[in-house]
Amino acid sequence: MVRARPHTFTLTKRLLGALAAAALTTAGLTAAGAVQPAQAAPPAHAVTGYWQNFDNGATVQKLRDVPDAYDIIAVAFADATGTPGQVGFTLDPALGYASTDDFKADIKAKKAAGKSVIISVGGEKGAVSVADEASAKNFADSVGRLMDEYGFDGVDIDLENGLNSTYMTQALKSLHAAHGDLVVTMAPQTVDMQSPENEYFKTALGIKDFLTAVNMQYYNSGSMNGCDGKVYSQGSVDFLTALACIQLENGLDASQVGIGVPASPKAAGSGYVAPDVVNAALDCLTKGTGCGSFKPSKTYPGLRGAMTWSTNWDAANGNAFANEVGGHVHDLP
Repeated sequence: MVRARPHTFTLTKRLLGALAAAALTTAGLTAAGAVQPAQAAPPAHAVTGYWQNFDNGATVQKLRDVPDAYDIIAVAFADATGTPGQVGFTLDPALGYASTDDFKADIKAKKAAGKSVIISVGGEKGAVSVADEASAKNFADSVGRLMDEYGFDGVDIDLENGLNSTYMTQALKSLHAAHGDLVVTMAPQTVDMQSPENEYFKTALGIKDFLTAVNMQYYNSGSMNGCDGKVYSQGSVDFLTALACIQLENGLDASQVGIGVPASPKAAGSGYVAPDVVNAALDCLTKGTGCGSFKPSKTYPGLRGAMTWSTNWDAANGNAFANEVGGHVHDLP
């Protein structure tokens, strides 16, 4: 914070002081005086990857090992505490970090490279309940503290055990009010985005003015209805395009829709598709080429991009997603 200057200072000194203050603010001066890299907005076409804060048989990585192709890195996961709505984060010793400060330094380095590093809440086993005003406040306050402590750029909502749209929307709006450049992503299951009346969909629409992307999980799903009313089976280009169409035609901007897929057959129980299928779906939605039997009635050139679970499984698979899908996303016009 810039201190007030005595009235005896000349106008020149005032101007120089203001310019210096602006420079420090742009760089992100912390209360302790350490200059942090300014937060960069995710690119128009972005690749999102989940980074595992645990060892489950995939390649164990430090954040510094995540390929440059990933624009948004979601640290998985924040943990529920004993207080409703509140979340915390504990670095897993299995990752080999010498200290939490080393992990924070990796976050800082990724941000300096123009990447967004966010904290993901939920996962398959993560049960975080935000069901009233008190828990909504607890959620927003605790995520805000994690952002301040670790340098996270925002939050990912990956609650697979249900959510309350009224209070999650309230919590995210409160968090956004405190962090205006907040990055917010969501990773609902396919069933959660079948209709704008579903709680997840309503939450996405409720924060549409600052939502970054919904990267629906097009896997572990089974067959689902597409936007044309026909049933499509997972693991195909039609599944990706016909289900994305539901979001694109029911209120979300194309820039807020991404395709979420497993990085390898081992990364999910079902629904894996090869990188060329993901790229075909991206082309179908953005350019009208590469489609299967389903072809959308119009194209969505502003489509945000693609997401994968996870950067660790991708590493175990030779970084095929980062190399093939990542390059394709970044080449979208």
